[in-house]
Amino acid sequence: MSDEEDEAITSKEYLIKFLALGDSGVGKTSLLYQYTDSRFNPRFVPTIGIDFREKRVVHHPISTDGVRSTRGQRIHLQLWDTAGQERFRSLTTAFFRDAMGFLLVFDLTNEQSFVNIRNWLSQLQTHAYCENPDIVLLGNKADLEEQRVVDEGEAKTLAENLGLKYFETSASTGQNVTKSVEALLDQVMIRMENCVDQATLPNNVFNNNPNRGPKLREVDEANEETSSGCSC
Repeated sequence: MSDEEDEAITSKEYLIKFLALGDSGVGKTSLLYQYTDSRFNPRFVPTIGIDFREKRVVHHPISTDGVRSTRGQRIHLQLWDTAGQERFRSLTTAFFRDAMGFLLVFDLTNEQSFVNIRNWLSQLQTHAYCENPDIVLLGNKADLEEQRVVDEGEAKTLAENLGLKYFETSASTGQNVTKSVEALLDQVMIRMENCVDQATLPNNVFNNNPNRGPKLREVDEANEETSSGCSC
């Protein structure tokens, strides 16, 4: 790294926590392992309660014209891996408020895990640090094309209706794993910048997608006239 490049990276390091959510067996543990270690473990061992992995990265913000800045921010990422089984739900929801971003994962070869996405969103609305947190939706096991039961168009439509970014990932091949985590980090860093720039936080100051707040509340709220502001 040149002296110029080193000077463009801030010395201060942010600790940011992401939480991976989804049904048991969708591949959350394998996704996080692929992201932090660039390796795939084919053995399925259900997560008991909660676990986490870590990775230090340098984040380069994206400008309005879509170009990443040369100036970087050091990030210490903690990626929390939650158990998908119902019996651990009360334990895992206790960690929701500490997370700044969420990787919501379903299995492209398991339709029920896709249907349950709305249930997980409802849990997030109840337990996350605000009603409109940063989320990316991941359809995992994209490498198992012959076993796919969830249509890509259907998944994209759901994500669009909810105002979420959608990626089809493979913990086995690494497809879109890093890209999806970076997309979530981009959203969280924009939110943090808005916090710093605002002495007070009016409604929707954190809402980068104007459709996202109302759409997410449609998951489990009949009254669409409720305020869409973040209560954090």
